[in-house]
Amino acid sequence: MLVAPARSGNSQSDDRNSTAIECVRVSVPARLHVGFVDLHGGLGRRFGSLGISLDAPETRVRLRRADGLSVEGADVERARGYLETLVAHFGLDPGMRLEIESAIPEHAGLGSGTQLSLAIGVACCRLHGLEADARVLAGLLDRGLRSSIGIASFERGGVILDGGRGEADCAPPVIARLPFPDAWRMLLVYDDARRGLHGAAEVEAFRSLPPFPPERAAQLCRLVLMGVLPALAKHDLDRFGAGLAELQRAIGDYFAPAQGARYTSPLVAEVLGWLESQGVRGVGQSSWGPTGFAILGSEGDAARLAREAERRWSGAAGLRFAVSRGRNHGGEVAIET
Repeated sequence: MLVAPARSGNSQSDDRNSTAIECVRVSVPARLHVGFVDLHGGLGRRFGSLGISLDAPETRVRLRRADGLSVEGADVERARGYLETLVAHFGLDPGMRLEIESAIPEHAGLGSGTQLSLAIGVACCRLHGLEADARVLAGLLDRGLRSSIGIASFERGGVILDGGRGEADCAPPVIARLPFPDAWRMLLVYDDARRGLHGAAEVEAFRSLPPFPPERAAQLCRLVLMGVLPALAKHDLDRFGAGLAELQRAIGDYFAPAQGARYTSPLVAEVLGWLESQGVRGVGQSSWGPTGFAILGSEGDAARLAREAERRWSGAAGLRFAVSRGRNHGGEVAIET
């Protein structure tokens, strides 16, 4: 499948040959990973991820032809590794300069690695006139094996449910995708002083945790299929938020031995508890955190609570707040000739 960007800086770019393309810009959205629906896996598929695409933050890269291979910006070593893998796999001329203009925070639970890999992969393919299949690129760059919500966020955005990983080592299929309501907002709670589990520590966490109870997995599948998704389709914020909160409690408590508590950051946990005391039902942590989130019904409600939280935690080092929309379109590609 050729990745079709929601918007392009040049609609005629696909008709030009690769030698005419001098520069490609790609932007990709962050995403919330709000929970797994089946950590038991007794039916042959494990995990099953529910995610929400965000309008901000995002990763933006600029790739252009140059005399040699160079990388500038954030996360340089990982970005260089992705680019070198692409050059070797496709047999490309390594004469490229990659500029990472902005980046999703690393190890914050927002999908930074997958989104960076896809941004670089699509930019590289477009620069050289190759088809940019997001799932193929993710597999090539060793991303998306446990969850495909990052890939789906790049492709279409919205609220995404994938079908979990089966026996094949490939990205799980997307089984549901719904738009995030235009009026709703996400209040994001960052703790820049902490990092979520990643790499070898993440692998060890999944290896060492006890089996997930099949009865609880069945309840969560039912909760998401018959509660969370219908509430979203009906724009019922109370039921949607309540369903997300129940999913978060179940998954957060299961992972607590690996991350120290239901939430990775004690400060984020404190803020989320306060938000619940204010009547906000849909709160939780994205992936391994430390980023927390709250779903609000309007821009005004989100901005008001963000201001109050900033005032209450003004002296907390590393803690910051941002308001984001949901993103109902995928990555954006602009081509310069």
